[in-house]
Amino acid sequence: MVVSIFMIIFILQVFAEKRILLNDPALVQSQILALERRMADVVTKNSDLAAKYNDVIAKYNDLSTKYTEQSGKYTDLSTIYNDLSTKYNTLLTKGNAGGIFIRWGRKDCPRNNKEIIYSGFAGGSWYDHTGAAAEFVCLPRDPDLITKFTSHYAYMYGSEYDSTEFGHHNGDDLPCSVCRSTVQSSVLMIPGKSSCYDNWSMQYHGYLVAGHYTYKAATQYICLDEHPEALTAGHRNENGKMFYPVEAVCGSLACPPYQNGTYLTCVVCTK
Repeated sequence: MVVSIFMIIFILQVFAEKRILLNDPALVQSQILALERRMADVVTKNSDLAAKYNDVIAKYNDLSTKYTEQSGKYTDLSTIYNDLSTKYNTLLTKGNAGGIFIRWGRKDCPRNNKEIIYSGFAGGSWYDHTGAAAEFVCLPRDPDLITKFTSHYAYMYGSEYDSTEFGHHNGDDLPCSVCRSTVQSSVLMIPGKSSCYDNWSMQYHGYLVAGHYTYKAATQYICLDEHPEALTAGHRNENGKMFYPVEAVCGSLACPPYQNGTYLTCVVCTK
């Protein structure tokens, strides 16, 4: 096609330059030879350009293939990076988690990603003082004490079992331990449950306990471990901060699901 175009152009140029003398064979022959030489030159250049074009196309296809390969590798690396970034952030969050809870009735902490901050004694106000503080506290075994105050004061007593229903003698003292989760930051005590809800991890479960309803002192609900222990040297019945199992009373409490006269369990969960 290209050759034909060049031939037409050349013929038009010949007609434009001078008339062809049809009765001069030599002139016609020379014109034909000149035309053939130009056609051969055009064919050669066309072949050369076609070769260069094919070479460029080959290089383009090669670069396109390499680009596709590199793009795939970039996508893979990006996926790996995002995965590692997610894991890093998860580890960073877990490393700083620090959910803290008290395990009442035990000298140790649950296993699996938990550390014990300290083990001590359960304590609080006298069970029958009208101005008593409500909460139970877990007192350390190595207190730092002072003597500078001489005026009004509150009191701190130990906490005792007041019956044998928990497997210990009346008067046995209650231990406790302060625990930290190394992977979870939220802590929840659920009264009335012995298992955690979905996506929460159970640390321990047991019995919901509080002060007796007839005593003057305010109190709070705590979760006593299902397998409570007693302090080795605390067996004298001296009272103090007392606790008892918690019984359901129907009326303002919905029954069902609760049942009158039954006792509430509890569970401590983390997430």
